[in-house]
Amino acid sequence: MPTEPLPELAEDFVPFATAALDFHQAINMPVAPIAASRTELDALHAHLVALYGLLDAHTVRTAAVADAEGDHLRACRIRLWQAAEHLHAAFHAAPHPVAGRLPTREACRAWLPEGAPELTVCQRHLAASARVRRDHTPADLRDPFTGLTRH
Repeated sequence: MPTEPLPELAEDFVPFATAALDFHQAINMPVAPIAASRTELDALHAHLVALYGLLDAHTVRTAAVADAEGDHLRACRIRLWQAAEHLHAAFHAAPHPVAGRLPTREACRAWLPEGAPELTVCQRHLAASARVRRDHTPADLRDPFTGLTRH
C-alpha cells in the first residue's frame, strides 16, 4: 500500500537539545556524590514538561493514522508525566537554598506552596497537569508500567 511522502520538515532541533543535555551533564555534574539542587530539579522539570508537550503533539498526530505506534507513544507520554510528577516532588523535598535545611514533614505532607521563586515549578506543573488530566484517566496515570500494549 503506497503512502504519501512525508512533508519537508524544518531543521530538527531535537538532536541539538539532546547534545546540550549531554554537554550539561559532562561539564556540570560533580564527580562526588551530592544531591541535586532545587535549581537543577526545576530546570529538569521544565525540560520534561516541554518534552511532554512535544511528545503529546506527536502522539495526537500519530495515533490518528497508526494504532500500534500511537499506543506506544501514549504509554511513553504517560511515563514521561510520571517522571515529571517525581521531579516536582523531589524539588519540594530538596533543601532550601537560603537556609540549607530540609522542609519539615508537615510541610511536605501538606504540599504548601513556598512562594516565589519556588512557586514557578508549581505553576508550571499545575498548568501541565490540567492538560494531562484532560488526556488521561487517573487509572492511566497511576498504572505501573508493564510494557504491555494493545498491539
